[in-house]
Amino acid sequence: MAWNEPGGNSNNQDPWGGRKGGDRKGPPDLDEAFRKLQESLNGLFGGKKRGGDADAGNGGGFSLLLVGLALLAVVWLYSAIYVVDEQEQAVVLRFGKYYETVGPGLNIYFPPIDRKFQENVTRERAYSKQGQMLTEDENIIEVPLTVQYKISNLKDFVLNVDQPEVSLQHATDSAVRHVVGSTEMDQALTEGRELMASQVLDRLRGFMESYKTGITVTQVNLQSAAAPSEVQEAFDDVIRAREDEQREKNMAETYANGVVPEARGQSQRLIEDASGYRDEVVSRAQGEADRFTALVAEYRKAPEVTRERLYLDTMQELMSNTSKVLVTGDKGQNNLLYLPLDKMIDGRGASAPSAVSGAAASDVSSRVSIDPRQVELRTRESR
Repeated sequence: MAWNEPGGNSNNQDPWGGRKGGDRKGPPDLDEAFRKLQESLNGLFGGKKRGGDADAGNGGGFSLLLVGLALLAVVWLYSAIYVVDEQEQAVVLRFGKYYETVGPGLNIYFPPIDRKFQENVTRERAYSKQGQMLTEDENIIEVPLTVQYKISNLKDFVLNVDQPEVSLQHATDSAVRHVVGSTEMDQALTEGRELMASQVLDRLRGFMESYKTGITVTQVNLQSAAAPSEVQEAFDDVIRAREDEQREKNMAETYANGVVPEARGQSQRLIEDASGYRDEVVSRAQGEADRFTALVAEYRKAPEVTRERLYLDTMQELMSNTSKVLVTGDKGQNNLLYLPLDKMIDGRGASAPSAVSGAAASDVSSRVSIDPRQVELRTRESR
């Protein structure tokens, strides 16, 4: 029989061992447990209890309050303690005002009255951008570049400028447009990139220093600029034409470098030859003049001997160019003296005829009275 049926349980006990309507020694009722928990919560938050045991309710609410405070303290302590790495720094603001800059190590701050900004101050950061810009000669080119930077002053980085990295990007746009706008297209597309990158770096550093952003720009890499894709073929034609022009100029300069020195050498040689000829003529004339002056002095001393010597020297010089000489005697004589000078030249060489002819002429002149007019006439006839 069921325990709660009439006459089924004389002891009037439930299955848990308790008596109905009396002292209950079994497990507590779930409704009663929930009721007690609700009363404790009401007491914790200032509510009224429905039961009669007020002291027990107050004790339970105080315990829960202590537990909650302890949990809040643990959570606060966990969020307040932080570690700064060797490459990092942290700036602490207290009531919104700068308080301190914290270095590497274990540190603590007090939120919510304190605010912490922690950043890596040694890592190189970079960002890239690309845009169309107008050059000095009113051409449009696309300029891709990469800017490398790092945080040099964390206090300035946090406090002076709102979103300093965005300010860096805006300053980069301004610097690049200023430099490209001051450069012609051919320079921007060819050898002028390094100079443009240096100018952009200088201007960008000046902007960052004047803004006091706490950022230091370390490098600006200006990549190969190009024309917009819509007009790329026309730009390629222009570049090829300029390359052809430069090649022709180089060829012309090479030709000029080969011809001009040669022409200068020839002109210098002609000048030297003319100078040598002039010196030779002047020296010869001077020598002839000196010789004539000396000859006049000798002639005044011995006119006959000098005249005879001049005559013999002249005839020797004249006869040395002929191969045959006919010599006649005095008037009325038909004797002819033949000197085979051609055979003598063939036998003894080029120097022999002059010596032989001189000796022969002197020997003949010593034995025969020579008429110069007859000698000249016969020499002409023999020629």
